[in-house]
Amino acid sequence: MPPRPSLRIAIDSGGTFTDCVWLEGSTLRILKVFSTPVDPSQAIAEAVGKISSSGSGATVLHGTTVGTNTLLQRKGARVAFVTTSGFEDSIEIGRQHRPRLYDFFFEKDPPLAPSELRFGVEERVSAEGEILRAPQAAALAALVGRITAQQPEAIALSLLFSFVNPQNEKQVAQALEKTGVPLSISHQILPEFREFERASTVLVNAYLQPVMQKYLRGLQRRVQGRIFVMQSSGGITALETAASEPVRTVLSGPAGGVVGASALARRSGFEKIISFDMGGTSTDVALVDGAASTTNEAEVAGLPVRVPILDIHTVGAGGGSLARFDAGGALRVGPESAGADPGPICYGRGLRPTVTDANLLLGRLPADQFLGGDFKLDLQRAQKLTQQWLKEQGSRLPVEDFAAGVVRVVNANMEKAIRVVSIERGYDSRHFSLVAFGGAGAMHACELAQALRIPRVLVPAYPGALSALGILMSDVVKDSSRTVLMRVRELPGKKLDRLYAELQRNISSELEREGWKGKVIFEKSADLRYRGQGYELNLSFGSDLLERFHAEHHRRYGYSSPQREVEIVTVRMRGRVASPEKLTNLKIEGRAGKLHTASAHVWFSGKKSKAQVLPREVLQKGKRYRGPAVITEYSATTVVPPGLAFYPDKAGNLVIETV
Repeated sequence: MPPRPSLRIAIDSGGTFTDCVWLEGSTLRILKVFSTPVDPSQAIAEAVGKISSSGSGATVLHGTTVGTNTLLQRKGARVAFVTTSGFEDSIEIGRQHRPRLYDFFFEKDPPLAPSELRFGVEERVSAEGEILRAPQAAALAALVGRITAQQPEAIALSLLFSFVNPQNEKQVAQALEKTGVPLSISHQILPEFREFERASTVLVNAYLQPVMQKYLRGLQRRVQGRIFVMQSSGGITALETAASEPVRTVLSGPAGGVVGASALARRSGFEKIISFDMGGTSTDVALVDGAASTTNEAEVAGLPVRVPILDIHTVGAGGGSLARFDAGGALRVGPESAGADPGPICYGRGLRPTVTDANLLLGRLPADQFLGGDFKLDLQRAQKLTQQWLKEQGSRLPVEDFAAGVVRVVNANMEKAIRVVSIERGYDSRHFSLVAFGGAGAMHACELAQALRIPRVLVPAYPGALSALGILMSDVVKDSSRTVLMRVRELPGKKLDRLYAELQRNISSELEREGWKGKVIFEKSADLRYRGQGYELNLSFGSDLLERFHAEHHRRYGYSSPQREVEIVTVRMRGRVASPEKLTNLKIEGRAGKLHTASAHVWFSGKKSKAQVLPREVLQKGKRYRGPAVITEYSATTVVPPGLAFYPDKAGNLVIETV
């Protein structure tokens, strides 16, 4: 590892709050500040200033949503796309896949590179890697001139079959360096087959590169310490790497949540979990069966991104999600969010009701104990403006019935998301625990667990900042891959050993270049399929790889064909350097603040019940309590419906039994 400073601060920038955690000795500390969406680095600098008077002595581990938001809002760079002549429009043609098959009026989003910024190179490499036609120097000089005339801010280069033989692509890249703009090269970022997905991934990287470089350099100026960035794969990387390959950070913050949820659940003895992260803008769910799984087939903002990403499913449902009535009069919630500005009505500036307002109106969110009592929610304003809004919408619903409807609708959206990662993939949700975190997750988790017959809910310590905690203890991770397309009936051991040795050298040199020291753990895996299939299954590599492939194919799809020829499509390797932060002796900061015991009238299933309001710090470890209850703490609020038993365990996690 690089020289370890006295203080490591993990920061997760969300849509509403920026969460920070750090260790003082073995005691975990937490700070939440309001996000600054226009410039997220402003909130980060403010937080680091509060934590450390000399920010230069701190190392910042950062989970960012800048890449994701740039794609969602289509506010990236003006990017040129360079490919083999004849394939310039491949990024617009895409695959024969229509997201809305029966919508006559559906229009696809335009590609990231418009037609005038797509350029072809007269070159060709065969599928076997033979150079059939090399690019000519005069043609490349003319290409550079045409591209320069369009004044792009970045260039994406993806030639046909460059993953087999990158010689032509290297030659074109050398010529394009004369333009002086950031260059994304496919054989460096994604040396894998499927030309559309590879081109899309490289194009996304180029589209984000100038934006991320500007943001990260600005953050570096504001925060004088060392900065590392969380990747979508669940590991951190150097700031320079994140700036040059921002496509690897598009699910940076949610990845930290999965890492943190898995680690804290393991402390309580639970290896099979479904992580449920409900923040201010969105909800992220993932299934962890012993270890978090990654995927190489993700889509972000409708764009294929084929770099390793933790298998996370996201829906536009959060505490700030806005309620509305559609043209048919049906109540809808999200995906539009009030965010941090103006925020929910009860924050003092918002004008439209949100999920947070609904929970406040139902008594689930004590107005005087939000953020540990440091921020008081405005219940009267929420009641008044919600009534006024309902009247404007022509609705006669009582405020409480409307609020209950908002909660039911947003729960239905989140329940569907949990089904996607569990039941729809062949997992029985009854064998898992639901780990609820994020600022709003623990308010909705019990009802979701009951609907899906999940036997327990686990609310970890600091649920509102668990993503930041996951970032704090994430390992350094590097991934390398290569498409090989080998048809086998038995494993070709020597050939595979040579391929994995090459991937290991790539990872080792990258770790050395960034200055990381320490033992590197290498993890081998491979993508396999039956000959003739179009999609693959990823499995850890071992001598029994083929046998496990048949078994996993049967589990996922209900059948297997051991007599059928198998293709090893892509070999992959991950290098991991362990984080210095461990949870072995972790102490949770006692922070009752202005929280106090009380009672409140809370609505459950259309009925008002008297519930006890308990600060989490007063709960005795191992002692069983029974709902209805509202459990308050600095970073989140937990709602326990009537009749459910709950207790804090020895690891500091709150366990709620739902069946």
